[in-house]
Amino acid sequence: MIFTETKLESVWIIEPEQLTDNRGFFARTWCQREFDDRGLNSALVQCNISFNSKSGTLRGMHYQLPPHGETKLVRCTQGAIYDVIIDMRPTSPTFTQWVGVELTAENHRMLYIPEGFAHGFQTLVDQTEVFYQMSEFYYPESARGVRWNDPAFGIKWPTTNPLIISDKDNSYADFVK
Repeated sequence: MIFTETKLESVWIIEPEQLTDNRGFFARTWCQREFDDRGLNSALVQCNISFNSKSGTLRGMHYQLPPHGETKLVRCTQGAIYDVIIDMRPTSPTFTQWVGVELTAENHRMLYIPEGFAHGFQTLVDQTEVFYQMSEFYYPESARGVRWNDPAFGIKWPTTNPLIISDKDNSYADFVK
């Protein structure tokens, strides 16, 4: 696997190294040892799938508070997404900064998201499926979110029209530092 660090500390774009032949290719998408060697959280306890029928669907921006903070490894298995994370760690030098990465079924990229980051994505095409590997179980009492279009973050989404979003994700209050 090829690990590329982003401008946000501990956030990585991971690309499978493809071994190609006349049949197609083979690639590793998970290796506990490779994650451990980089000091990344390799404890995965849950996997989730999100299927999204329409382009423009936006999910996020979600995170869990300690002691139930989540590390996520996210991959688009069908279609394409613009995946966004926000640094929500108050002591971080990149607090409230964001990074967006295009993940597609064709590019096979994954995004490693450590604890303390809000996460969300927007679908770029119809019929998009996203696969998440999680380091923590879901705890509703620890679940939090920030609004996708909050001016405190200034995220530049691919489109805001048409936009399909849940009432909950659209109703988070303005973030205050």
